[in-house]
Parts: sequence; C-alpha cells; structure tokens
Amino acid sequence: MSTARHLTSDDRAFLALLTETVYANPFGADQARLSRLLGQAAPLNTVSQAALYDQLMPALEARLAALRTHGLERIDHFQGEDQGLMRQVFLFHGYQRHYPLFDGLIEHQRLGRTTAPDLTWMPKLLDDLLGYGFDRTEARRWIALYYQLRRAYDFIERALAGRSEPMRALRRALWNSVFTTDLRSYTQLLWERMQDFSTLLLGETGTGKGSAAAAIGRSGVIPLDAQGNGFARSIEQTFTATNLSELSESLIESGLFGHRKGAFTGAVGDHEGLFARCDAYATLFLDEIGDVSLPSQTKLLRVLQERTFTPVGSHKPQRFEGRIVAATNRSLEELMGGDGFRRDFFYRLSGNIIRLPTLRERIADTPEELEELVAALLSRMTGEAAVVLHERIMDALDALPAGYPWPGNVRELEQALRRVILNGCFVPDALPGGPESGADPWLAATEAGTLDAADLLAGYCRRLYDRLGTFEAVARVTGLDRRTVKRHIEG
Repeated sequence: MSTARHLTSDDRAFLALLTETVYANPFGADQARLSRLLGQAAPLNTVSQAALYDQLMPALEARLAALRTHGLERIDHFQGEDQGLMRQVFLFHGYQRHYPLFDGLIEHQRLGRTTAPDLTWMPKLLDDLLGYGFDRTEARRWIALYYQLRRAYDFIERALAGRSEPMRALRRALWNSVFTTDLRSYTQLLWERMQDFSTLLLGETGTGKGSAAAAIGRSGVIPLDAQGNGFARSIEQTFTATNLSELSESLIESGLFGHRKGAFTGAVGDHEGLFARCDAYATLFLDEIGDVSLPSQTKLLRVLQERTFTPVGSHKPQRFEGRIVAATNRSLEELMGGDGFRRDFFYRLSGNIIRLPTLRERIADTPEELEELVAALLSRMTGEAAVVLHERIMDALDALPAGYPWPGNVRELEQALRRVILNGCFVPDALPGGPESGADPWLAATEAGTLDAADLLAGYCRRLYDRLGTFEAVARVTGLDRRTVKRHIEG
C-alpha cells in the first residue's frame, strides 16, 4: 500500500485542464483548450468536440502509467484536492475505455430486437471501477451515468442532423437541459433530481420539436437493476408523448389524470392516465400545450406545483414522479399576448425554454445544411438507395425559387423528397403552380399577371395563414411585421 501523495505540478496542470475540457458541454466550442491538450490545432468543423476525446487518451494513459510506477493508481492513494481531481480523471478514463459497450446496447434497443442484449461485460466494468477505488454503490452509480451520457450524446448528436450554428446552439441547449451547464455539479447534486426542471420547446410547425423532446426524455437517468446485471428500464419506457390538440377537453383529463369506474358515462372500468404511468425515470411530452383550455391549465399547474394529481371521479391524490417537457408552435408574444394562457402556468412550465430554429434560418447560416439534411432524411427513408437518389433530389430542389422560405420546415422538406421520388419534381403548395392552380382565382390572376402588388401580397399572406395558422408565423416567412400581416389577411 503506497503512502498517500500529491500530484506533480505538471501532472496537476494537465489533468485539471483535461477535466475542465471534458466535463464541459460537448457541443460547445473550446478549441483553445482542446488544442493545448492535443498539442496541435483542433479542427473547427466537428459537430461535437467529444469526437476528439479519443485522441486525448494516449497522453492520459502515459501519465497514469507513470503514476502507477510510483504506486499511485487509486483514488485513496492521493491527498486533499488531488484526490478530488483524480476522482474526475478516473471517471473520465473509465468512460472513454468503455463507451463502445454502451453504444452496442443503445443500438440493440434502437433496432427493437426481441432478444436480450449482451451485458456480459457489466461485471468487468464494475470491477474496473472498483479498481480505481470507487466503492460498490458509487461504482453502480457511475455505470448508470455512463449509460446516460452515451444515450444523451447519441440522441442529441446523431438524431439531429445539421452543422449550422442554429443547430449547434440547439444541441448545446438540449445537453444543458439534461445535465445543466456543469456536469460535475450535476453528478454531485442533481443526479436523479431533475424532475422539477420542466422544459418548454418553442418552434414553428415542422421544426422537430418532437425529436428534441425525445432527445431529452430518452437521456434521463436509468439506474442499474437490483442484481446489477442490467438496467431497470428500457429506453422506450422512459419517454411518453401525447398531442393535446388532438384530444377533447374530457379526453385530456381522462388521458392525463386517469379516471375511476363510473366517473362518467362510458367509464366501465378504472383507467390509468399518463401521469400515473410515469415513474421517476420517465418524461412526459405534452405537445401543443398552447392549445390547452384554461380549466386544463389550472389542473396541469397543480401537477407542476404540487407534483400531485387526482383521477376523474376520485378524491385520492396521486403523486407524479416524472419530468414534463412541453411544446407549442406559438411564439412567446402570441402565447402571452392574450387571456388564453395563464402566466403562473407559463412560469411553472418554462423552467427552461428552448427555441428550435427554422429550416430557413439553418440554410441562411449554412447553405450546405440543406444537402446534409436531405442525405440524412433519405437515409432514414430508403436506406442504401439514398446514395442513388441523392443527386436527383438535389437537382429537383435546385429548381425552387432562390431563397424559398420552407414554411413547413423539415416536415415540408421530408414531403418534398417523397414527391420528387414519386413524381420527379417538387412544386410547393403555397406558391403559384401548386396543385390548386386553376381552381384558385388568386393563383389564376397571378399567372395571368393581373394583380397589383397589394392584392398579390394579401393573397400570399392569406394562403400562408391558412397553412401556418398564426400571424406571427406569416410575419416570419414574409419579413413583414405582425400588424401589416394582419391587415393584409383581414383585408
């Protein structure tokens, strides 16, 4: 047993720089620190700086090997602040050595395989963490953290296509929603305590709010099971989504809170609502929260404030253990501008607000984003055929008017790809020449060249409003202010 000792000043400086870097948001840009650690300029065009962390391992391995020659290879071999630093170093070292094992587990679940995943490596990982000097309880916790980190990285980095700055900012925000801005504090103070941190996603229709919510929901803590040979939940058990705009008032209450037999006509048995089905490791996604009535907002506010709910027809409150992520396609100005949305409900709901970028913002920042997104969407749709179809798709999209605003965002782009595959071309619905040509007098007059500028703009605004649903959305597409848009639409 070696005598407890301190690190050298050189080792301490290197390892402190390492931990400051690798415990930061992996979707941030910290080229200076990474370049110092790598001994060369770090590339700028990576989606995540964590993609470079494997390159840090040789230098770290060399320093750990040198420490072992002095008998310093466990946490308890160090003193004072060095002990805390080495705890972080050993935790990172273990993660980098074993993350491919977690990738295999995630892929197994992603593919929906019915066979049990191979977890024969779990005891060896536990032994490795015990070898660093972590006790058994702490080691089990770190294994759960490794799994959480890898799921978050997978769903935030790989499931969201695009390298534009708006998408980089979105990834950073999603990571912070899961781990906060300080991963080290999260592991010490907030692990398993994120249920009270609700998130509100704002974005136009088709920007991917559902994917963003799933990235948060599927990135929560999943502890090891009692035996320590696997995990207590599958990934799919941690995320439940519902679209509130598709439910009637009565169905919202029954669907969310559940009901008791005889609570209303047709309630022939007890029904467990979504809140009851979410345990402490689950996230409930409430889409289109901006369309919920004031009475339902009042009931949801109670859940957020008191963490309790009462099924319809019952007087016995139940506890909600999970986390809430909500979304709306309405802007903050529109959401809070009238009397239809309670401010106290908004403030409890918006512990964190994340705005999803529009497709036109992404393309304006990085024009290559369109081609990258096409490739990603095609791959999901057609698999290996994507390579063959890619050039034909891009040729068809190049025929669109310059600066086409993509009012339907990524969802519209996805439908555009399907139309090109089926028909060989894509004609936007909202522009002259769309499917409604010939039946719409405004389109016919546009093609004939008989409209003045005011009528042309008014007709375009009305059709965008029919499609997008809000004055604010039309204003964003046209570049006009909201009052001007409203005047053109209401005529």
